[in-house]
Amino acid sequence: MSLEIIPVVINKEIKKGDDLAKVFTSSYKGLLDGDIIVISQKVISKQEGRLVELAGVIPSLLAVGIATEYEKDPRLMEVILYETKRIIRMENRIIIAETRHGFICANAGVDESNLPQGFVAMLPENPDASASNFHSSLQEMTGKKIAILVSDTFGRPFREGQTNCAIGVAGMKPINDYAGTKDTFGRTLRTTAIAEADELCGAAELVMKKTENCPFVIIRNFDFSPSSDTAKPLIRAEKTDLFR
Repeated sequence: MSLEIIPVVINKEIKKGDDLAKVFTSSYKGLLDGDIIVISQKVISKQEGRLVELAGVIPSLLAVGIATEYEKDPRLMEVILYETKRIIRMENRIIIAETRHGFICANAGVDESNLPQGFVAMLPENPDASASNFHSSLQEMTGKKIAILVSDTFGRPFREGQTNCAIGVAGMKPINDYAGTKDTFGRTLRTTAIAEADELCGAAELVMKKTENCPFVIIRNFDFSPSSDTAKPLIRAEKTDLFR
């Protein structure tokens, strides 16, 4: 059976407090058991009110200093600092930060795209909780056994371009660990663990794109392992991270 990647286009702008499960079911009626729904982080941030109008931000001296050196809006820099647990590196006008969630990404996940002029979006306060809430609501409305992935766009060490990754997970194991199993030559695998949640989010972005008003994607016919796991297993511990 072939893997299907199905875009779900909506015809409204998501606002704070909208019922995302109702938005989804009003746009798509054919959900099946075993479907995985990938949802854009930006839509959740809008629904949860995680938008900031820069006109109301008063930058600190630290934000002004960094913004001046790295040619950024001091108000934007203040929001980035608010979301930052630790700055990893600043170079070539790029700021790589560790967020309060533990993600390592540019600008601590603060983003201006697909928003009205003068607004920025922060990451959801708790993407796993966001995924879990959407999962519960959608299962209750449809009666289907599904999984949810909250997707965001990250850069990667040593690779050009960005790819979508899972920052929130509900209903499935995010990693398929092959350690202890045999390869095709009978050798025991020791370190092979596939980040299936990230790979599914990357596949979903191929139809989600950035300008198509497609905040949901259904991935069908993928054999995942149901689980109560979150996205936390995807975050590499600092002691094993060679890039920090």
